[in-house]
Amino acid sequence: MEPFAEVPLFEMNQEEDEEDVLSVQIRGSDPDSFTYMNFMKSHCCYDAIPTSSKLVIFDTTLQVKKAFFALVANGVRAAPLWDNKLKCFVGMLTITDFINILHRYYKSPLVQIYELEEHKIETWREIYLEYSVNRLISITPDASLFDAIYSLLKNKIHRLPVIDPASGNVLHILTHKRILKFLHIFGSMIPKPRFLQKQICEVGIGTFKEIATVQESASVYDALTVFVERRVSALPVVNEQGKVVALYSRFDVINLAAQKNYNNLNMTMREAIASRACWMEGVLKCYPHETLETIIDRIAKAEVHRLVLVDSEDVVRGIVSLSDLLQALVLTPAGIYERSCFKDRRKQGEGSFKTRL
Repeated sequence: MEPFAEVPLFEMNQEEDEEDVLSVQIRGSDPDSFTYMNFMKSHCCYDAIPTSSKLVIFDTTLQVKKAFFALVANGVRAAPLWDNKLKCFVGMLTITDFINILHRYYKSPLVQIYELEEHKIETWREIYLEYSVNRLISITPDASLFDAIYSLLKNKIHRLPVIDPASGNVLHILTHKRILKFLHIFGSMIPKPRFLQKQICEVGIGTFKEIATVQESASVYDALTVFVERRVSALPVVNEQGKVVALYSRFDVINLAAQKNYNNLNMTMREAIASRACWMEGVLKCYPHETLETIIDRIAKAEVHRLVLVDSEDVVRGIVSLSDLLQALVLTPAGIYERSCFKDRRKQGEGSFKTRL
């Protein structure tokens, strides 16, 4: 189905590819390889919508600062934007926007970020869209979860609005995490593929070279720069020995608004982590010898977006994310490998890896 398209979504600029996807040859004909692909094709987006969930919608005339405070207060990471003049949804306000504003306009702790304090969403949108050709990406409730995963990975977005084509209302914001949770709950009703018992080092699912990290002595602004330039959603924080001591995510950045610390981005990562509003359990890690099933269970139960792959000395060796898992379990068996994702990994020196399920 054609996704509902309007004016651009608030995401980073994306390069136009000549081809939408990169087809790969799937080795062998083991029917297990297609288990999760077929599962996602046989369920629609409506199936994955919870019976009760919170949805926050912002009018584009709302002040940017108030909008970000509202995200924190409601515990959500993104909100659809409603344009009352056009009488339709025109985009999404996400944590990425908060990071972009801070990174673009921050000068020093002594200088107030006027653009954050005074601008309305529509003002920021006008400025941002000068550099963006994106469109609002959404999906209908009767589209398959396979289509949703393809849209999320192809467009390199983390939130996909499910919009009722009849009413134009947003029903839910579908995420990688929600889809994996749905699979984890209802996938138990289907035969368990044998490849789940393979070790993560065997299947090669994840990112293993040129991992984006940040030193605990670096500033928060340094971390924002990595978020913007490398387009990652979380950074392992490492000490001088390269051992991981924490994980700093985009969601931690929005908490700067709750703590009103966004005017002091010169603070070190060590200070930022220590000042977190809520207590955080240690870094969720995985090891090369652990099975794919163990890793999927850990991510699903902890409701996180990624695990940090470490060696026996706790030195960072890779990242296994929800995107990596959904790509390998669902899209690759269909002969689809999203080209822009592949290109970005090549640019970062990560090389290509084949999923040998």
